[in-house]
Amino acid sequence: MDHSTIASAYNSLAERWLDERFGRTDGVRQHERALAFLDDGSEGWALNVGCGCNTRFNPMLRDRGLRIEGIDISERMIELARVADPAVLLHHADVCGWRPQRTYRFISAWDSIWHVRLEEQRPLLLKLMHALEAGGVFIFSAGGLDHADEHVDSAMGPPLYYSTLGIPGLLDVIKEAGCLCRHLEFDQYPLKHLVVMAQRPA
Repeated sequence: MDHSTIASAYNSLAERWLDERFGRTDGVRQHERALAFLDDGSEGWALNVGCGCNTRFNPMLRDRGLRIEGIDISERMIELARVADPAVLLHHADVCGWRPQRTYRFISAWDSIWHVRLEEQRPLLLKLMHALEAGGVFIFSAGGLDHADEHVDSAMGPPLYYSTLGIPGLLDVIKEAGCLCRHLEFDQYPLKHLVVMAQRPA
């Protein structure tokens, strides 16, 4: 399944994630925990990969002195995001081909990069972690399997591709990027929804 198919699917689904429709607590506790690994007091940028149109993470990022940048492959998601929070710097782009123009104190990829093709996941994770400042933190969700895998699922309506490097592969790429795994959690157990927090050493 190519990237344009994922974009088309999320164009059709985008309104599901509007603030008034989507749960305001999804992923918030996990982001609060990840932000706690940051040093206090220094300003910088946060990058939201697959940002969608929901703003639930934005207040906590700003409370830590972070300016927010977002990227999404769905044009409709970006249109809605601009209305929801005009202060966010937004990019309508495929993150696999996009090049960061700065470094970040905090990067989030919540329920997004698992739609990236399996062969592209490792290069993407390396690129994102190499974009972290010293002491910067990266939180992302992944399929918590013991091995690499990929599949297509139609639970949300249109068929969507999912992949994961598996837990050993994810830990390997964190090490290759020169980062440390600070936290790994099955936050919706028995579902295989894995939350990973990595940090570039200060």
